[in-house]
Amino acid sequence: MATLLARLGTTAYRRWYYFMLAWVVLLVLIGGIAAGFSKPLSSEVSIPGIPSQKAADLQTELFPGSESAFDQANVNVVVQAPEGQKLTQAKYRKAIKQLAAGITALPQYPSDPSTQEAVKTPIETAAAYTKQLVGQAQQTGGSVKAARADAQAVSPLSQDQRTGVITFSWDVTTPADVKQSTLDDLQALMDEVSQSSGLTVAANGQGATSAELGYLSETIGLGVALLVLVLTFGSLVSAGMPLFNAVFGVMVGLGGVTAMTAVIDIDQSAPILASMLGLAVGVDYTLFILARYRTELHGTDDRAAAIGIAVGTAGSAVVFAGLTVLIALAALSVVGIPFLTAMGLAAAATVLVAVLVALTLLPAVLGLLKSKAFAGRVRRRGPKHDETGAVLNNGVRWARVVEKRSVAIAVLVVVGLGAIALPLRNLELAFPSDSTKPVGSTQRIASDLMTEAFGPGREGPLLVIVDGRDVPAQKRLASFQRVATWAGRFDGVENAQVVLTNANPKQPEVAPTGAQVLVTPTFGPSSPEAEDLLSRLRANEPEIDDETGTVSGVTGLTAIQTDVSDRLASALPVYLAIVIGLAFVLLMIVFRSILVPLTATVGFLLSVLATLGATVAVFQEGAFGLFDPAPIVSFMPIFLVGVVFGLAMDYQVFLVTRMREAHVHGMSTDDAVVDGFRNSARVVTAAATIMIAVFAAFMLQSDPITKSIGFALAIAIVFDAFIVRMALIPAVLHLLGEKAWWMPRWLDRLLPSVDVEGEKLQRPAASGPTGPLDAEPAGA
Repeated sequence: MATLLARLGTTAYRRWYYFMLAWVVLLVLIGGIAAGFSKPLSSEVSIPGIPSQKAADLQTELFPGSESAFDQANVNVVVQAPEGQKLTQAKYRKAIKQLAAGITALPQYPSDPSTQEAVKTPIETAAAYTKQLVGQAQQTGGSVKAARADAQAVSPLSQDQRTGVITFSWDVTTPADVKQSTLDDLQALMDEVSQSSGLTVAANGQGATSAELGYLSETIGLGVALLVLVLTFGSLVSAGMPLFNAVFGVMVGLGGVTAMTAVIDIDQSAPILASMLGLAVGVDYTLFILARYRTELHGTDDRAAAIGIAVGTAGSAVVFAGLTVLIALAALSVVGIPFLTAMGLAAAATVLVAVLVALTLLPAVLGLLKSKAFAGRVRRRGPKHDETGAVLNNGVRWARVVEKRSVAIAVLVVVGLGAIALPLRNLELAFPSDSTKPVGSTQRIASDLMTEAFGPGREGPLLVIVDGRDVPAQKRLASFQRVATWAGRFDGVENAQVVLTNANPKQPEVAPTGAQVLVTPTFGPSSPEAEDLLSRLRANEPEIDDETGTVSGVTGLTAIQTDVSDRLASALPVYLAIVIGLAFVLLMIVFRSILVPLTATVGFLLSVLATLGATVAVFQEGAFGLFDPAPIVSFMPIFLVGVVFGLAMDYQVFLVTRMREAHVHGMSTDDAVVDGFRNSARVVTAAATIMIAVFAAFMLQSDPITKSIGFALAIAIVFDAFIVRMALIPAVLHLLGEKAWWMPRWLDRLLPSVDVEGEKLQRPAASGPTGPLDAEPAGA
């Protein structure tokens, strides 16, 4: 492999114009496809085969035209009168009518009158619904009191008449299609009404959040990366190359992700996750090869040969590091969760582009710049040397400290990370809701107002779909009502009522075949009680089905999200086994050892458990008061495992390949560990710092999911790069000694041989592994 990659690097350096032209053409081609054939991003998180999806399919069958719970771009505009006042007062009635009229004039509001009825005020809607239910009760001899209770349970006007809700939907295919400018206009309208009337006005719902993302986080991350690269290389030109390559790779990768929407559904979170990883690994991979190129220049003036050796050696490590990330991301497809599969494939595509850019575009840029590659010097200083003439830097000093205190450091790391992982015991997984939005946001204000006025269950109802096709026509309505009565008797249910049947108004003599029963709980959708209620309803479904002759199923946004969370939790062990198994084999091929991959895997488990523990403490339990406590988003653990495993193996490969290279060339294990730190510690430190900056900058996004993912990935790099890879792994290698490289002969013969260390490369001059990084390269 090293020979093939070296030839590729040398060719790209010498024929730089062809390679650069090819990349530009590819970018234009992908951009054209994305512009011409891309489709909107998806917010769908359902999984075929889960109980709530089966019920949703039944709903579609009985009620043709029913939208998926995730495709409903509904908005709840909540209005509240000052304390002691009522919305029914004349001045507030006028303001609410002004608000309702203004909504119909907003962009993306349905323009076709037949598409949607005119927006009604909560006072009008509440009165009409109460009149309808009471009238039905009087006609059928039912309880008027119960009818009024049912009307109040779903009424858009609170019982004290102080709070009301105006509900409407945008004329879009999915919530992801709602433009930020539309929401800005809605906010301006609400502010105008609020200021003129004294009402509190806020909006929430799936149609009240835009999927458009800002670029402040990427800009900050790149700014920190530039600073770190300038300090690392002491040159403005060389510092800019990793950033140029990373940004170019992300442009190609995100263009590809956008183009992929033409054939598969891509989750709306995929682009930001792809850009996170693309920027981080794009800088890292380019940095690693560029640093090796600079080291090789100390032994030769032949720049083409130097880049060939750099791509052959460091490039081999980049390939295997990239493969571990690709395995971790692509393996998300085996757990059978469509939206997670799309996210993993999108991120994997961006990482693949980052690897190809580092192997081909970087040598081409170096070929273009030639002797100017390290121009723009801002710092000049040569490294110190020890008594043998080898470079003496902070990496060497740290490695020797670890060598002297291997046992203490290993124990301290294991105990420390174990202690940080303890909050993981209290992990609560759920999908985010408006109640978990940032304090002060219009979604959070609206959610708090609704909870205060109507109870927490109003935002998390369950929907029971009842199929009565096998029930005699004359008994269907009674069967539907019996199911509603049955659902209302469960602990934790505030109200259950039939809210819709599929009766045809043009054929009133034909009995309906299906009904929808709305179940309003006494608790919110993210609470553990909601999952318990869902389980109890489903456990008793056979009983009510046998009694009434119907077929029922529970669906709705809360039910779907709960089922997805359960599927994600059950898929995690399978995913871990696949990823760790494949990566373990890959690392055995690279290091020709069993114990080195084993220590790498154990280190990863420690870092990911500590990461999850820290994330639970900060985001779920509100430690340090940085964020409002909220459950962890359901797909966080499985996605974090995949990404962190891939990145952890990056640093393992970057550090330990240099150690193995030194060991292959005759050094003892102890000396090889020190030599590996001499050559790679500074580069890995810079790469990890850049990655932490890129991930941490995403905590500046307003979306709580993005904040938590940015934090988790950033703290994971802190734990894995600086604590596990730079402390625990060298300590364990020192303790193992020569046994670290042990592998049975029969297994060694079975595994394919890859020349990661570049033993077969023709070197123009002695440019051994002790070449200084700080010294001026030849001819610079």
